[in-house]
Amino acid sequence: MVRLQREKDSLVLLLPLIGSSTLSTAYLVGITGVLAPILEETVFRGFLMVSLTKWFPTPVCVILSAAVFAFAHLTPDQFPQLFVLGVALGFTYAQTRNLLAPITIHAFWNSGVILLLTFLQLQGYDIKELLGAS
Repeated sequence: MVRLQREKDSLVLLLPLIGSSTLSTAYLVGITGVLAPILEETVFRGFLMVSLTKWFPTPVCVILSAAVFAFAHLTPDQFPQLFVLGVALGFTYAQTRNLLAPITIHAFWNSGVILLLTFLQLQGYDIKELLGAS
């Protein structure tokens, strides 16, 4: 079952593209490091979290939106770190009331993952094995 879950992990599906060419890496960083953060932060912080503040205090809204954010990635084994990231992004938005702040953090997070995996791939590491997705 864990293997089946890993096969559905979006990162595992992207592994063949990581480090395969400069162009594929640029596309991955563009999509995961720019487009995804803009879309996800607009949905989870700009819409969901703000909508929840009509019924709940801000800390509860941060927790709820972080949980939905983590669940939406459909990777149960990555739920804890995605939840923590969602909480950090939620509190950042709550403090700044500016979506650009969590979008920027999210962009650095996603881009960092892709660039780190690309670096490891180029150094000869089997990133699929490192991720336990073999």
